[in-house]
Amino acid sequence: MEAAAAQSEDSRLDFGKMEFGCKHYRRRCKIRAPCCNEIFYCRHCHNESTKDRHELCRQDVQIVICLVCDTEQAVAQVCSNCGVNMGEYFCNICKFYDDDVEKGQYHCDDCGICRVGGRENFFHCKKCGSCYSTVLHNKHSCIENSMRHNCPICYEYLFDSMEEIRVLDCGHTIHMQCCTEMLRHNQYSCPVCSRSVCDMSKYWRKLDEEIAATIMPEDYRYKVRILCNDCNNFSEVFFHVVGQKCSHCSSYNTRTIASPPVPNL
Repeated sequence: MEAAAAQSEDSRLDFGKMEFGCKHYRRRCKIRAPCCNEIFYCRHCHNESTKDRHELCRQDVQIVICLVCDTEQAVAQVCSNCGVNMGEYFCNICKFYDDDVEKGQYHCDDCGICRVGGRENFFHCKKCGSCYSTVLHNKHSCIENSMRHNCPICYEYLFDSMEEIRVLDCGHTIHMQCCTEMLRHNQYSCPVCSRSVCDMSKYWRKLDEEIAATIMPEDYRYKVRILCNDCNNFSEVFFHVVGQKCSHCSSYNTRTIASPPVPNL
């Protein structure tokens, strides 16, 4: 009897799972936005549809509507009328519901929001102010509040973005898809600080070979002062039309910081 009752309870809780929701989340409830008193499937639907572009603070949501029985009620995981889970994953802090638990949702107290990917796979970096993959633990350059800014390519706010984020070697952050598109267009430096975003040593060797095969005319054999974008060191090197090589780290990701002399023509 008790086993049958427990099975019946589980069946009721799971009724309609993954059958409701929007393009952002599968869930069995809508939310009433306290800022405008209108009903939406989720905060993203609200933010995308409001004409005056105001944004909904997730923690402010107090009322939800069950999509199974249409009952309007206070925020809770289980519907007070029909008894279904309005979200297999539920966070009472973020007022967040999601039936797709394969995402590995978890709430980070330091971030103050829910993340995906599994708590065991992430750590919170206090200086950067966000959760990073455990692969980057003690292996990334810390930049204070590095995620609390817009993506330098598409300008979407990164901290609570639903898209995958890449942490560059320099510590700056960017959408993974934006970074892939940037590399596809042969842009290999950080849009923020200009440091190389990947190992460029093979390309630098090709430039070495090209420079060795291209002798500059005598009138253009003068030295210029350069700053390396990769190691931040200054060098004084001979000018070459192909590029100027840093004498410290051998990078060609450099910039001239002093005007070259006018050649004698």
